[in-house]
Amino acid sequence: MADEHFLITGALGCIGAWTVRNLVREDVPVTVFDLATEPRRLQLLLLDDELAQVNFAAGDIADLPAFERALDDNGITHVIHLAGLQVPFCKADPPLGARVNVVGTVNVFEAVKRRKDRMGKVVYASSVAVFGAPEDYAPGQVMRDDSALMPHTHYGVYKQANEGTAHVYWLDEGVSSVGFRPYVVYGVGRDQGMTSTPTTAMLAAAANLPYRISYGGRTVFQYADDTARAFIQAARADYAGAGAFNLGGFAPEMQEVKDAIDRAAPQAADKIAFEDIQLPFPQEVDGSGLEAAIGALSHTPLTQGVGETVALFRELIDAGKIDPQTYIADRL
Repeated sequence: MADEHFLITGALGCIGAWTVRNLVREDVPVTVFDLATEPRRLQLLLLDDELAQVNFAAGDIADLPAFERALDDNGITHVIHLAGLQVPFCKADPPLGARVNVVGTVNVFEAVKRRKDRMGKVVYASSVAVFGAPEDYAPGQVMRDDSALMPHTHYGVYKQANEGTAHVYWLDEGVSSVGFRPYVVYGVGRDQGMTSTPTTAMLAAAANLPYRISYGGRTVFQYADDTARAFIQAARADYAGAGAFNLGGFAPEMQEVKDAIDRAAPQAADKIAFEDIQLPFPQEVDGSGLEAAIGALSHTPLTQGVGETVALFRELIDAGKIDPQTYIADRL
C-alpha cells in the first residue's frame, strides 16, 4: 500500500466520506475531488487531525481537463468514482443529472484510459435503480447481476448508461472496471436521496424525537462503513473485465429496522414509525457475483450497524456537531 494514492470523486457524500475515513485510518494518501467545498460529512466522521490529512481538489466531474489535472498533480493510482446526483435531483433537473451522472462518468473512464500505464481499474457506483419494480419480474424473483434492467427513473437510466460505458471501454480500450449497485445504504452522513429516511429515523431516535420513515416493505440494507470498505477492496482487487455487480446485504422488512432502532434507543420506541409503502425496486438481490470477483465482504448485522449509528449520532449531538431539530426539519 506504500505507493497508493486514492482519488475519490463525490467524496463529500455519504459513501465517499466513509471511504475517506477508512483510507485515512489506514494512513493511505487520499485526494477528494468534488464540486462542493463544505466537508460537513467528513467533519462528522473524522477527527480534526485526520481531516487535515485529506487533500482537497475542487472541481467539476463534467470538466475533463480539471479532472485530469487532479489525477496528474497528485500522482493518483486508484480512482473510486462516486460523484452523482441522486433520484430526486435527476428528476428535478434531468439535463443536469445527465451532465453529472453520464458525462462525468465518461470523463473518468477517458482519463483513466489515457493513463493505463500507471493506473488500475475504475471502481464506480451504479445503483439498484437500474432494475425495474417488483411487478416487472416474476413473483419473489431475486435480482442477479444479469437480470433484466428496466429502470423507471432518469437516475436509473443514467446508471444503466454508466454500466454500458464501462463495458465499451473494456471492449475497445481494455480499461477494467467494477461497478457496484448499492441499495439502502445507511449510517451517519446518509442524509440525501429517497432511501435516506431510515438513517434520519436513527438520528431522531438518538435525540428522542418523533420521525416517520417515508416507506416500508422489504429492501436490502447496507451499512455505510461496509459499503466503503467494499469499494476500497474492489479498487485493490486483481480483476480484469467490466463487471456490474449487485451489492449484497440483509433484506429486512421495515418493521425489523424499526425494531433495531427501538433496541438502540428504547426511550424513543413509540416515536419512530414508517409508511406501509414498498419502494419501486426489487425486494432482494444476489450479491454473490461481486464477492466471487473481489473476495468475501463484510456485512455488519443490522442490529449492530443500527446500534453503532445511533451511538455515533448521540456522540455528535452531545458534541454540538449536529442540531437534531434542524437536521430533521431539513429532511421533511
